[in-house]
Amino acid sequence: MSDAGDPRFAALPARPGKVIAVHLSYPSRADQRGRRPANPSYFFKPSSSLASTGSTIERPAGTELLAFEGEVALVIGATARRVSIDQAWAHVAAVTAANDFGIYDLRTNDKGSNVRSKGRDGYTPVGPRLIPAQTVSPTGLRVRVWVDGQLAQDDTTEDLLFPLPQIVADLSQHFTLEPGDVILTGTPAGSSVVLPGAVVEVEVDAPDAPGTPSSGRLVTTVVQGDAPFDDALGSLPSVDDHQRAEAWGSRESAGLPPAPEPFRLTDDLREKLARVPVAGLSGQLRKRGLNDVTIDGVASMHPGTTLVGLARTLRFVPHREDLFASHGGGYNAQKRAFDDVGEGEVIVIEARGETGSGTLGDILALRAHTRGAAGIVTDGGVRDYDAVAAVGIPVFSRGAHPAVLGRRHVPWDTDVTIGCGGTTVQPGDVIVGDRDGVIVIPPALVEEVVDAALAQEEEDAWIAEQVAAGHPVDGLFPMNAQWRTRFEEQRS
Repeated sequence: MSDAGDPRFAALPARPGKVIAVHLSYPSRADQRGRRPANPSYFFKPSSSLASTGSTIERPAGTELLAFEGEVALVIGATARRVSIDQAWAHVAAVTAANDFGIYDLRTNDKGSNVRSKGRDGYTPVGPRLIPAQTVSPTGLRVRVWVDGQLAQDDTTEDLLFPLPQIVADLSQHFTLEPGDVILTGTPAGSSVVLPGAVVEVEVDAPDAPGTPSSGRLVTTVVQGDAPFDDALGSLPSVDDHQRAEAWGSRESAGLPPAPEPFRLTDDLREKLARVPVAGLSGQLRKRGLNDVTIDGVASMHPGTTLVGLARTLRFVPHREDLFASHGGGYNAQKRAFDDVGEGEVIVIEARGETGSGTLGDILALRAHTRGAAGIVTDGGVRDYDAVAAVGIPVFSRGAHPAVLGRRHVPWDTDVTIGCGGTTVQPGDVIVGDRDGVIVIPPALVEEVVDAALAQEEEDAWIAEQVAAGHPVDGLFPMNAQWRTRFEEQRS
């Protein structure tokens, strides 16, 4: 069968050379995902995944998370290469409805490419009718989806994160868009899982355009497949609660319990930690079996300053010329860490105790300070030492060194578990530093440890008063039963 008579492409002028899909473009979907990208990102789908209205889509044997995504599809009408946003819409011949189906069970090993999860036969229904693009506004389109007759998605292109002309212009600066190419422009909130037997309908229209042009309803029926995957050829489907929540749209829709609230360092807790010496916190952690929680070998550039915050981590690996060439330049991990640090957070740098170069300088210290970071801890050196000190942000390091980063290190990755000063630091750990050093506290223990440390401080202060009054240390430090009774009586 020639492409001209192939029913998969019945709604299109011809078989497209490319099918490009946008990851996130609707604010409602971005908010649902919990992230708003600064720029659009894309993936390809094979033209063999196209289907027409009235077709069926197979949920493969051994999978559970087949999800629909109703979308506005753009059909390119004129070759576009490096066109401006103002010119871009003129290169679009038509818009229509599309359904960007995907199997979340197959996403893990694809690393975002969606080759297997979204490239299967029949996973891109398009049609049934084309709306001439020049008769509608790119901001005046509406996409709706019904599952078994119930409205599931309903949104418009009025306030997209990335307007449709921008998407066309952006893609055209990377490769030539050719007549017949199809662009899937993202899905709004409401995408969810469908089971075998479900009927999914998608319609795109322009409610405010003359005649209310419509694509008509694109109808797809879900069926169950029975051919198993061969594990000798590749990885098998796998799912976890994260994938279930993303496929269904929320943990609640997936039947999962609410996710635990992330740990927050409240103002009250931060104030308590700032009052307790690191030595006192160390003693309390030692009582709980945690001895290897100090970042050793670092000292404060601002003696008398206390550091309190949540860890954001940055990892350097030993210098190697080829790796520095590929990872050391451009917007590398070091720059990303200092650009991404949030208010009240501490950048903790793994430099393997190597002091033969700087791991930050005054520009990065200023960036962290401007971002509201609580401080920086590195078990390496600091370049532009006096200038960094003048910025005013608390910094703990192993001293000064004039050499740049590339002499000893390659900036490798961020927000991963690292080793700094002989201890393990995870993103979100609580970091406290003072003249005695820096300590790492697991978030689950913070309240218990700081309250116990404050109580111990009160006790130690009372003991110091007794010693100053001339009492001998024996029996008082630590307190025996007699002294303990006196202490409790006076405190009450």
